[in-house]
Amino acid sequence: MTVALCATFAARAEAKESRNIIQNDSVAIQQIEVVATRAKSNTPIAHSNLSREEIEERNYGEDIPSLLSHLPSVVISSESGTGIGSTSFRVRGTDATRINVTLNGVPMNDAETHSVYWYDTPDLVSSLGSVQLQRGVGTSTAGTGAFGASLNMTSAPMASKFSGRASLSYGSFNTAKQEIALSSGLLGGHWAIDGRLSHLSSDGYVERASSNLSSYMLQAGYYNARTSVKLLSFGGVAKVYLAYTGLSAEQMAENRRYNPEGEIVIDGNVVGFYDDHTDNYTQINNQLIVSHIFNDKWSLNATAHYTYGNGYYRNYKNDAWLPGYGITPIEVGGALVESTNLLRKKIMGNNFGGLVASASYTAERVMVTMGASASLYDGVHYGEISGLVEAPDFGTAEYYRNSTTKWDASCFAKVDWLITKGLNLYADVQYRHITHRISGVNDNFDDTTGAMQRLDINRRYNFFNPKLGLHYSFARDHAIYASAAVGQKEPTRNNFTDIREGEYPTSEKMLDVEAGYTYNTKVVSLGVNFYYMFYRDQLVQTGELSDTGELLSRNVPDSYRRGVELTLSANATKWFSLGGNLTLSQNHIKNYVDYIDGVAFERGCTTIAYSPSVIAGTFFDFHTHGFAARLSTRYVSKQYLTNGQYEDLTLPRYCVSDLDISYTLHTKRIEKVRFGVKIGNLFNAKYCASGYGGSWLEGATLADRGSWACYFPQATISALGNVTVNF
Repeated sequence: MTVALCATFAARAEAKESRNIIQNDSVAIQQIEVVATRAKSNTPIAHSNLSREEIEERNYGEDIPSLLSHLPSVVISSESGTGIGSTSFRVRGTDATRINVTLNGVPMNDAETHSVYWYDTPDLVSSLGSVQLQRGVGTSTAGTGAFGASLNMTSAPMASKFSGRASLSYGSFNTAKQEIALSSGLLGGHWAIDGRLSHLSSDGYVERASSNLSSYMLQAGYYNARTSVKLLSFGGVAKVYLAYTGLSAEQMAENRRYNPEGEIVIDGNVVGFYDDHTDNYTQINNQLIVSHIFNDKWSLNATAHYTYGNGYYRNYKNDAWLPGYGITPIEVGGALVESTNLLRKKIMGNNFGGLVASASYTAERVMVTMGASASLYDGVHYGEISGLVEAPDFGTAEYYRNSTTKWDASCFAKVDWLITKGLNLYADVQYRHITHRISGVNDNFDDTTGAMQRLDINRRYNFFNPKLGLHYSFARDHAIYASAAVGQKEPTRNNFTDIREGEYPTSEKMLDVEAGYTYNTKVVSLGVNFYYMFYRDQLVQTGELSDTGELLSRNVPDSYRRGVELTLSANATKWFSLGGNLTLSQNHIKNYVDYIDGVAFERGCTTIAYSPSVIAGTFFDFHTHGFAARLSTRYVSKQYLTNGQYEDLTLPRYCVSDLDISYTLHTKRIEKVRFGVKIGNLFNAKYCASGYGGSWLEGATLADRGSWACYFPQATISALGNVTVNF
C-alpha cells in the first residue's frame, strides 16, 4: 500500500493561541491549541461551542452525534437505535457527506464517500478538548467542502501534573463502557505523556445490532516557553453487526426491534440468521503537531498526519443471481443453477496522510491568516464470494477490484479587521484543487454490457470560494452581523459509479447568505440567525436507475434552503438555568422531475428529502452542591423520504426527552468522583429518526402510483449509568 503524503501550509488558518499557561516547577508552558477553522465570537458565522467540561458531563460512551443532539438545526439517527455503533447526524437537513469534519485541523471525512463513520474511532469523545459546530458554509477548512455545516474538534490538552481517570458505564441493552486514562504530568520540565484505553459494547435496541469497539489514544509532548511538539495517535478496532435495512410499517407493528439483516431463507422461510453478518474495520490515526510563537505578532503551526484503514464486511445473501457476481451458472446434480444463497465479503484498504501548517500575524487592529493544504488518498476495493450453498466445493472467487487515488490541495487567506470600535470586517478567500481517479472493475453488474461494471474515471476540479462578512457591536451586549459565502463540492464515489454510460455528474455550488442578532449577558443569551442557502447543480436522487440498477443522482439546476434559527438560554438563579433553540425552514427544489419506473413526472417545487421544516429543543438544568439534573427535549417535524413530496412517503414527526442526573463528590485524595444516570427517551416515545422509500407504477399516471417505505426505529425508554473517578 502507498503511504499518502499531504502538505498543508496555513499561515495560521486562525491558529488561535489558546494560551493555557501551565505552571510546574516555575516553568511556564504555553499550549497552542490548533483551531485553524474556528469562528470567534465576533466572526459573522452561525456556530455553537462545546467546552471540555460540557463534553465530560455528556460522555456516557455514545458516539459523537449524540453529543451534538441538543445543538440548533441538528437531527441525529442510529441504526442500532442506541446511539452506539452506526450513528449519523444532519444539520439544516444536509447529510454527513456535506458536513466537513476535522480534528486538530486534519480532515476526518472519507475521501471517497465524504462521510465519517464514527465507530471507526470509538470513544473519541473521551479525548476531545473542545468542539465547534458551524452552520452553513463556515470558515475555510481542509478536506471535503462544507456544504451545510462543518464540525471542528480539538484533542484534549495534556495535563501539567500526574493524573488519571477511570470510567465505567452500564445500562439497557447490555450497553457497557470501560475506560482508563493516565497522564504523566510534566517530566523534566518539558515532557509529558498521556494515554487512554477504552472498550465499548452493546447488544443494540434493534435485534443483533451489536457493537464491539476497542480504542486507544496516546499523546507525547515536548514544551518550552515558545515551542510545543506533540505526537498524537488514536484509533480502534470495530466489529458491528449490520443493521442498515429498515422495517416496513407492517413489520414495525409486529416487532419494531426486528432486524432483517443476516436472514437465512430456505424455500421462502427464514430458518435462522448468519452470525458473522458484520462490518469489521481497523483505523489508526497519527498526527505530529509542531507549534511555535515567534513573538507577540507571529505564530506558526504545522501538523503532519497519516491515517491507515483496513477492513471488510461480510454478508449472507439469499437467492443471489450468480451472473450479478461475475459467476457463470453452475451445474449441480445435472441442473443448471443461476441463483443460490451465498456468502459475500467486501474488503477495502486505504492510506491517507499529509502535512498541515498554519501561521498568523496579529497587530493591534488586524489579524491576517494565510494557509494552504494538500493531501493524497490511496485506496483499494475488492470483493470475494467465499461460499455457495448449493455448491459446497466452490471455494473462493474474487469478483471485483478497483483502486482510487485522490489529490486535494487548497490555499486560503483570511483578514479579521477591526475597522472602528465595535465594527469588525471578516474576509476569507479559498482556492481548492482536486484530482480524482478511479479505475478497475466495480461491484455492480452492468445490464448494458452483461458484465461487471468497468470504471475509468479521471476528474479535475478547481474551486474559488470567497467569503465576506461584517460584525457590529452597536451597544453593550448587543451585536448584529451579516455574511455571504460561496461553497463548492465535488461528487462522491457513488455519484460516479451509479451512473448511465457517459453521464457523469458535475460539481455543486452554493451561495450562503446569513444575517443575525445576538444579545449576551451573564444572565441571558439570545440569538436570531437568518439564512438563505441557494444551490446550483445540487446532486439529488431523482428515482431514476443507473445502468447497474442503483438509484441515480442527478444535478438539479435550482434548489435552496432558507430559514431562521432562534437560540435562548437564561441563568434564572445560581442553581437553575433553562433555554432552547428553534429552527423554522423551507427546503425546496425548483421544477423537480421525478422518475417512477422510467416515467418522468413534473412535480414543480418540492421539499428536499430528509429536511424537516421545524427542529426544536429545550433544556432545564438544576445544579447545586454537586448535584445536577438536566431535562432536554427535542422535536423534529415531518420529513419526506423522497424528493417527490408524496404524503405516503414520509417520516412522522417525533418528540423525545432525555433526563440526565448526576452527583459529583470531591475528596482530599481523589480529585472528583461523578455518579451519573442518563434516562433516554424518558416518556417512552415510539419513533423513527430515519428511513427510505420509493414508488412504482401500476399504470401510466400518478393516480396509478404505489409506494413502499422502510423505517429505522429508535430505542424506547432506556437507562445508562456511569461512574467516573478523576485522580
